[in-house]
Amino acid sequence: MPRPSHPQPDHTDPGVPSEGRRHRIRTASRQALRGITRPANRIPGAQQAPPGPRYEPRVNPTLQTAAAYAWRILVVGAVVYAVFSALGRFHEVAVAVFLGLVGTAMLRPVADLLDRLMPRPLAVAVALVGSIVLVLGVLTLIGEVVAAERAGLEREFGDGLVRIEHWLEGPPFRLNPKALDDMQSRIGQFLSSHRSTLISTALSGVGRLVEVVTVFVLALFCSVFFIHSGDRQWDWFCDQLPQTARARVTIAGRAAWRTFTGYTHGIVLVAATNAVLVGLALFALGVPLALPLALLEFFAAFIPLIGSPVALAVAAVVALAAKGPIVAAVVIALIVVIGQIEGHLLHPIVMSLAVRLHPVVVALAVIGGAIAAGVLGAVVAVPLVSVVWSAHQALRQAHESAQAND
Repeated sequence: MPRPSHPQPDHTDPGVPSEGRRHRIRTASRQALRGITRPANRIPGAQQAPPGPRYEPRVNPTLQTAAAYAWRILVVGAVVYAVFSALGRFHEVAVAVFLGLVGTAMLRPVADLLDRLMPRPLAVAVALVGSIVLVLGVLTLIGEVVAAERAGLEREFGDGLVRIEHWLEGPPFRLNPKALDDMQSRIGQFLSSHRSTLISTALSGVGRLVEVVTVFVLALFCSVFFIHSGDRQWDWFCDQLPQTARARVTIAGRAAWRTFTGYTHGIVLVAATNAVLVGLALFALGVPLALPLALLEFFAAFIPLIGSPVALAVAAVVALAAKGPIVAAVVIALIVVIGQIEGHLLHPIVMSLAVRLHPVVVALAVIGGAIAAGVLGAVVAVPLVSVVWSAHQALRQAHESAQAND
């Protein structure tokens, strides 16, 4: 039977730590040197140094929010700049696709209506060929009118220039007749001295005409497939996206196409109304080239806010040269009246369902588009901003409805 063991007395010096305590101290030191943040086991009897004050820089929350938005805005701006730079390098393709979308927005309802009576390919062909014949017929009619009035127009413009000279010589301008003669001679000298430049400009215009024809052919080619099977092409595009992004892209795409279609129909209706009003007024005043000037007003109305005044200013110059200052003053008054009708009646009624943009936003978009890409940018700016805004609104409404259901 073993003896009960008795604890041996500890003869170690209390001032000297034992081997186990030294091991624990060394382990705690290594952990502290390695940067381990969890607190080590407190050693009985050991004094630990109080932690030093930690300095944490405090940033104003407003500055933090501004910085967070700033770098996101920079990233978005860089992406937008890259996209527009790429479109600028391939602007012919971008213009062709845009015109193809415009043609699709105009002719898709016609093709859908004809689809009830004939096969889909035949309905698309009839819609496209009919629209081309209509446009060529209008241009031929205008050419015939201008050719028939050519002799009378030359005489009227010659007499009108003489009347303008006499009018400028009288009060309140009282210009020197010699100054007008010098101006005519200087214009003649400029044309004779820069004949080669004018010829090269005309030749470059021929090259530009080839580019324009190429763009229209590509736009027609795109319109054929967009009208025939644009919905299937959109479904194929959505199927290539990740599963998480398909729903959002579908919602944004539908809202964007609905807004673009409504804007296209509305601006065509506004332009046609302006052209009819201008043509009737110029015809009643006896201003020559009433039909071509009405057509100019139709195309100029596609540039909101500034297109119609520019076209009517051209009509006022023609009226001044052909009929004198009184008729020109009436045409200028016509500019104000049609501008009021367009701004306060046509746009609020026709465009309110498709485009909900403030006039200041429209003006800034038109000016910015004109600065960025000239006349084409002014035409594309408003529908582009409208499409982006409608897609944003649709996505926000979908997100709010999803949160409400949850």
